[in-house]
Amino acid sequence: MTSHTSQKMGRLAAASSVGTTLEWYDFTIYNLMAALVFNSVFFPSFDPLTGTILAFSTYAVGYISRPLGGFVFGHLGDKLGRRFVLAATLMMMGVATGLIGFLPGYASWGIWSPVLLVTLRFLQGAAIGGEWAGAVLLSMEHGTQHQRGRNASFAQVGPSCGTLLGTGFITLLTLFLSPEDFQSWGWRIPFLASIVLVLFGLWLRWGVEETPVFLELEAHHEKAQTPLKEVFTHHWRRLLMAGGSRIGSDVLYALVVVFTLTYVTTVLHLSRPVALTATMLGAACNAIAVPFFGSLSDRLGRRPVYIAGAVLGAVWAFVFFVLMDSARPVQICIAVVVGLVIHAMMYGPQAAFVTEQFPTRVRYAGSSLAYTLAGIVGGGFAPLIIATLFKSYGSTLAISAYVTAALSLTLVAVFVARETAKSPLES
Repeated sequence: MTSHTSQKMGRLAAASSVGTTLEWYDFTIYNLMAALVFNSVFFPSFDPLTGTILAFSTYAVGYISRPLGGFVFGHLGDKLGRRFVLAATLMMMGVATGLIGFLPGYASWGIWSPVLLVTLRFLQGAAIGGEWAGAVLLSMEHGTQHQRGRNASFAQVGPSCGTLLGTGFITLLTLFLSPEDFQSWGWRIPFLASIVLVLFGLWLRWGVEETPVFLELEAHHEKAQTPLKEVFTHHWRRLLMAGGSRIGSDVLYALVVVFTLTYVTTVLHLSRPVALTATMLGAACNAIAVPFFGSLSDRLGRRPVYIAGAVLGAVWAFVFFVLMDSARPVQICIAVVVGLVIHAMMYGPQAAFVTEQFPTRVRYAGSSLAYTLAGIVGGGFAPLIIATLFKSYGSTLAISAYVTAALSLTLVAVFVARETAKSPLES
């Protein structure tokens, strides 16, 4: 690889990952505040666990709105290009997140406060729904065939980096602010800080060229006129398989990252820094593991790596709570770190696996729909279901069974889908 090519791919990798990093930073701080603060700031009339369940309901809204983003921006991505949509979604996410930082609590605005919170959460989800496919395609469609798994995984590093950045920021705030100050005004700081981060992301992305395969379609006037219709009429089987492949990884992530905060603080009665430290360590390991498993899928194939992750994830769903219930910080960290490395075994090859299922003319729309529709079934309701199962049964066994069931659906989808690692992209 020449120096120029290496620099170009470095810029593409950064542009692909920086957007997802910033957007998942925004998403992460919301998720963490839903677990730590929002139950009392926006839902103060309920007991702590019920308030947390209601806060996680707003978490689910962000997933429900993703298909809207997938529909709108998926269509635009195949009509106007990848780069334009990536700038639009990043701006939308930054504005919505920044406004949450200014939002008064229930004590000031009453019912309008949680209503506006849900509205901004809806916009966050729509932005991510249109962001993901473009971030993946930006690097994958520029790269070579034998490195598509690695190149596509650059965008997959973003969620872990965003989780690490958001969790680290909140950890620092909890260390330097009193619980009262954090509850009163400190939780707003990470939301407001995202405005500055978004400006950097826009600058970086706007300096990247449109992908060659899209420019070729445009030059030959072969772009799909109605990408969404074409996906549903001609590629619906691929849509089901691509979507089903990510349900299990989303549910596993919700368990290991989102529910851990609630479980450690409200069930084990340990301090917030314990949960946040475990999450940061896990996110750091996940960020390293994702491109490794993406590259491994270039050599071994997408399906073998994916299947191994799903099987190990089903086992870890039970081991996870054995370690957590020890109430020892080291074991809790191990539970989260290993869980997120297993998640990376699926998440690393996932981007290439999903996007390779569709031809170039509808790849943005098809990938966006698969990602967002599966997100509702998988990650959107997972924290709510997990918290409800624990409240209803008072046992973690039901939670582990639920995670295993979700991973089983993913196994079926991956088994049925075609292997794509060694095949050229369809036009």
